[in-house]
Amino acid sequence: MTATQTDPRLLIGVDVGTGSARAGVFTAQGQMIGTAKHPIALHREGGVIAEQSSEDIWQAVAVSVRDAVELAGADPEHVAGIGFDATCSLVVLGQGGVTLPVGDPAHPERNIIVWMDHRAVAQADRINASGHRVLDYVGGRISPEMETPKLLWLKENRPEVFAQAWQFMDLTDFLTWRASGDLSRSVCTVTCKWTYMAHEDAWDAGYFRKIGLSELADEGFERIGTAIVPAGTALGAGLSEAAARDLGLPVGTPVGAGLIDAHAGGIGSVGAKGGDGAEANMAYVFGTSSCTMTTTAEPVFVPGVWGPYHSAMVPGLWLNEGGQSAAGAAIEALLAFHPLAAQIRAEAEAAGRSLPDRLAEEVTRRVADGVDVESLAGGLHVVPEFLGNRAPFADPQARAIIAGLGMEQDFDSLVALYVAGLCGIGYGLRQIIEAQARAGATIQRIVISGGAGRSDLVRQLLANATGVEVAAPEAEEPVLLGAAILGSVAGGVARNIHDAMAAMSRFSTRYEPKGGAVRQWHETRFGVFEELQSAVRPSAKT
Repeated sequence: MTATQTDPRLLIGVDVGTGSARAGVFTAQGQMIGTAKHPIALHREGGVIAEQSSEDIWQAVAVSVRDAVELAGADPEHVAGIGFDATCSLVVLGQGGVTLPVGDPAHPERNIIVWMDHRAVAQADRINASGHRVLDYVGGRISPEMETPKLLWLKENRPEVFAQAWQFMDLTDFLTWRASGDLSRSVCTVTCKWTYMAHEDAWDAGYFRKIGLSELADEGFERIGTAIVPAGTALGAGLSEAAARDLGLPVGTPVGAGLIDAHAGGIGSVGAKGGDGAEANMAYVFGTSSCTMTTTAEPVFVPGVWGPYHSAMVPGLWLNEGGQSAAGAAIEALLAFHPLAAQIRAEAEAAGRSLPDRLAEEVTRRVADGVDVESLAGGLHVVPEFLGNRAPFADPQARAIIAGLGMEQDFDSLVALYVAGLCGIGYGLRQIIEAQARAGATIQRIVISGGAGRSDLVRQLLANATGVEVAAPEAEEPVLLGAAILGSVAGGVARNIHDAMAAMSRFSTRYEPKGGAVRQWHETRFGVFEELQSAVRPSAKT
């Protein structure tokens, strides 16, 4: 008897990333039985501007959900709940939900300032100079990727749009509103990206007045959220008629308040049964960007690491959030500098693989032949901070560096660049772990998810570079599972998120860090990494 025959209830998780919307259909036990994705458009200008369309994203969500249900062979009537997660991007809506342009007025459909957009660096710097106590809960410095700097940029550069806006929403909250008609915001989104003080159940009006957004406070925060609810809370009356029609699901299907995408990955992994509890496990989502999430029973203040945020991921626990703006994207950018990259990428894509996947396969083959993976890096050293350092230095002006280049242009040198880049990713992760430990937030293991961290090679190399065990969740798509867990709670399949995590997630493989010569090799390389990093980080020179 299959799981669906034992318990016919099904759950749907929807994940909106930077490049696509994905949906997964899960059993009540956490088994994914169908998944589908649909691309979404991303408008880029230079290295700073990134915009999207909320309507384009919703239509991609609709296609993904319908396709996933069909591929699963599922009866829509058996869907007990649906949950959403998304990137922490700013959605701007006019009265009635019409889209308003966040950039070029000729493109009102582009109403989203994407999370990676760095147009608000100057605004973030001014906010940080204010020294307001709210900054204590974002690691001491707010990031231009967060929403209040972006709102301030919008007010100063597109005042007519700012004035006309009916709602400013995190993308996750837009999706749950579009699904249910409920304007409630998730405590995750507003606490992590909007400066809501969840431990006080309040916005700090003085902060908004001090930084130049007094209108929002004067209005009673009606445009950014007056109803703040825990993730997984059942919203409204469930799916509206219009949303149900779009998604191909019954009207009234329970909709759970959502999470930021990385936090959904945390929910889908850190609470796995037999994993020593959420506090022992740091979630590490290794995708286009990277995100680290560490839970503690009491608040821990870590300079340069966002938080502590109360109940922003696991209810009742505090969260510290780090990571980098570019991770998988940093590896791609790094490899693009090599003269052989275009040729190998074309060959890989012809075979249905990415360039990093092709190189991972090559490194794995060489390791199987007895080659030590660390030796493949040769004398190359990489600090992969192409979009600054998100944590633990909170320095958007930091930049990447490659040291040890020779005149080689062959395949071996491309492999070396790849391995050295992964080591750099690992050393940046180690810095976050050590900064948190110094402040009192220690971990036992890293729980990895995300497309850039799927291979055994990458996982073992990260374990070696950090000196910390890496564990992989059993779920092939822990982010989708995390979103489905929200649907589980909203639909009453699980009593709460804690129960749902234990019932639906499990660990599979664990990767212990190697000792001896390998450990010493990484210790030496880590010292070089920190020296190079300091040499190019502007704030380190002041």
